[in-house]
Amino acid sequence: MVSFTVNPVIILSSVLSVISIAAAIFAIIKYKELYHHYDLFMRGRDAETLEDFIYNEKEDIMALQEEDRNNKEAMRLMNRSIRASFQKKGIVHYDAFSGMGGKMSFALAVLDYTNTGFVLNCMHSREGCFLYIKEVDAGTTDTPLGAEEKEALERALGYIND
Repeated sequence: MVSFTVNPVIILSSVLSVISIAAAIFAIIKYKELYHHYDLFMRGRDAETLEDFIYNEKEDIMALQEEDRNNKEAMRLMNRSIRASFQKKGIVHYDAFSGMGGKMSFALAVLDYTNTGFVLNCMHSREGCFLYIKEVDAGTTDTPLGAEEKEALERALGYIND
């Protein structure tokens, strides 16, 4: 009879070989799944590559940055224009010549952001209308103001509320 002895080293190496083959098959399956996901990711939508997508996004960002610069410059120009425009007013109606037709006369103060502008005084009488203008610089005038003109200027400056 032939005697058959089992060598434990051979058994151990056989078991390790089977485990290695199973691990290799498992790794190959996982690699294929991962490659499939990677391939879908890199191809993107409509067969667009990730590189094309990033390039397009970069172009969009650059266009938005240019538009942002243009908008900021336009806002600066508008801000300068607004500061230079008349934005404060004060008006006082009064009777220049007592009993001669009611409160047809008026004093009008018109100022910009820096409180520069003019005071317009329109005095109405039966003979006609007299119009006077006085320049205002930084809220003050070189020429003396009448009571109505001074009140109109103070209203425009915000010292008196309407």
